[in-house]
Amino acid sequence: MITISKIFRFEAAHAIDHYPGSCAQIHGHSYQLQVTVKRNGQCHDFIQGLGMVMDFKVLKSIVQDCAISLLDHKLLLSKFYLAKSVNNYSKEELVIFDVEPTAENILQFLMMKIVVQLPQEILLVSLKLWETRDSFAEWSAG
Repeated sequence: MITISKIFRFEAAHAIDHYPGSCAQIHGHSYQLQVTVKRNGQCHDFIQGLGMVMDFKVLKSIVQDCAISLLDHKLLLSKFYLAKSVNNYSKEELVIFDVEPTAENILQFLMMKIVVQLPQEILLVSLKLWETRDSFAEWSAG
């Protein structure tokens, strides 16, 4: 099996409601997301006989449009956090989650956005989201 991966970076702030530490306060991260895909089929199915799983430019466009653009330079908060705080956040700067915006939940959010936008012949294999240089959450298919 041959896979390809592309790395994306985005900046976002979040807070984790009821966290017993400083992550309960709004703070920011420089996130890094690695997206890995493969073809749904045999190697001879590679696009136009070029031996490519998928054009990196196409993968970049899909992920950027359906996922990264939604979170980059945004404030990620849960509806629970918002319910107990006085805020004046604009809709343009805020992304409201039904769950706490932990790395794991942000990863699930990204997976759901990306998987439905990929071409039918491309399968999402894994996602890895770094919250810091040495801390990440990972999702893998199957």
